[in-house]
Amino acid sequence: MADAPIFGFNHAKTAIVEEVVQRVAGGIKDPLLSLNDAAYLELKRLAHSHGQEAQEWRSLARELGRMTDAELRAKLEELARHYAWDVAGNFDKRVYKMVTRLGAPVLGGLMAPRATLRGLPHAFDMTALDGRVHVQGPRETIRRLSEKGTLVFTPTHLSNLDSVVFGFALERAGLPPATYGAGKNLFTNPVLSFFMHNLGAYRVDRRLRHALYKDVLKAYSSVLIERGYHSLFFPGGTRCRSGGVERKLKLGLAGTGVEAFSRTAAKGKPQKVFFIPSTINYLLTLEAETLIDDHLAEEGKHRYIIEDDESTRVSRIASFMQKLLGLDAACVIRFGQPLDCFGNAVDDEGTSHDARGRPVDMTSYIMGRDDKPCRDNARDAQYTRELGDAICASFKKDTVLMATHLTATVAFDKILRSTGSAPGRADIYAMLRQRDDVVVPRAQLAEDIDRLVAKIRPMEDRGEIVLSAAVKGCSGEAILADALRAFAGYHTSEVIVPRGPDLVLADTRLLFYYQNRLAAHGLSADLIAPKRTARAAA
Repeated sequence: MADAPIFGFNHAKTAIVEEVVQRVAGGIKDPLLSLNDAAYLELKRLAHSHGQEAQEWRSLARELGRMTDAELRAKLEELARHYAWDVAGNFDKRVYKMVTRLGAPVLGGLMAPRATLRGLPHAFDMTALDGRVHVQGPRETIRRLSEKGTLVFTPTHLSNLDSVVFGFALERAGLPPATYGAGKNLFTNPVLSFFMHNLGAYRVDRRLRHALYKDVLKAYSSVLIERGYHSLFFPGGTRCRSGGVERKLKLGLAGTGVEAFSRTAAKGKPQKVFFIPSTINYLLTLEAETLIDDHLAEEGKHRYIIEDDESTRVSRIASFMQKLLGLDAACVIRFGQPLDCFGNAVDDEGTSHDARGRPVDMTSYIMGRDDKPCRDNARDAQYTRELGDAICASFKKDTVLMATHLTATVAFDKILRSTGSAPGRADIYAMLRQRDDVVVPRAQLAEDIDRLVAKIRPMEDRGEIVLSAAVKGCSGEAILADALRAFAGYHTSEVIVPRGPDLVLADTRLLFYYQNRLAAHGLSADLIAPKRTARAAA
């Protein structure tokens, strides 16, 4: 994709920043209120700081009441420009070319280091990873849509590997690279910062909570989409701690797709925006132990006691790196049905279709009373919620089930039954306090997997879920054997331990984590998140 819009980003960056500044500053009716909000929240954040930043905010807070309207406007514009330049990304074609050449051995070393070393002479061939990282979905349709409008990829989010793996998937699918937001804290790592800074990532400072900064972020995203820069958002916000499929989304930035389309349509040059829901599916999740602990602690509050606290974080990071170097795993990136920014399905030609399959004109959604395109915040927020529902539905049907998910589901069910708990009324915290391991015959667990797969096959035929190619046509014993090989020696605690003809179900937390991948489909215990209709938070 040598002609992708992002390759010309650096030449347009100054103009992009200035457009963001003027849009934000011009859209705020009460600069005093906006600056007071920023000063209050920044002083609250910096309450225990005596540095220059804190002193500047204290000084501004004292002066605001004496400033003229012109001075307030000038200060507002100054801050907006400061934030916009801090956010703005960068793209270096030379770095991109280098990464596409070296991406295979780097990613191969992460996903399957032993196999990469064995095949080192061929490791620099990007096709070397095709057997380990599978890319599925309507790739040709998405390629065609990339020439007709702006793509916004919205994948599920499980691991810190997601951005790297998804970037590889885009390259292998022949799709253009995309801009994406990354936490500013990640830019403190000089190596990681170098690549992110030069490959389109823009900085998001999650410490800043005031409306002015959020307005800058949203304006930056909207301007990029309007100008045709393809984008990547993780609509779940952060990594999914439970291991399940996201059912409630944070679509603040994704909502800028509607704004971008509305603004360009009002100018008479509508820039179509196509959302590509995608699922990232791993045989093993690198940070599963930390994530499930965080999830249980947050959901259970005082009912769940974490044995490891933040003082062990450095050791956790070191352990994580060791796991990376010792992992042989599989991953499937599955692109879903493209959607317009109102949640309608889109065909190969970029035409939207409603729920009955009838073609619809996207501009009809944003017409005002004078039959001209216009912006309406309340209306656009509702469209964003409907888009969120459509993305959640796509996540659900494009979830790819692997050996570890299937095995964990039947194993966790055995633990449930051993406690005498009904799946809908079980208490995960009571189960975790039970220290006795559950022992089951291996043959019985394999039979249970056979029954589970038999239940899933009709669902797959109806397009409700996907079985990975690695488990299709396999017996329950073969699926169980694959899961045991994956679990063995990977996590710091053993998950399932062979003991002669039996298996010891050793780690309830991790079995709960991996079985959660099936919870949204009613195939596994849904103990923490009750079934509900997912709504998107605009």
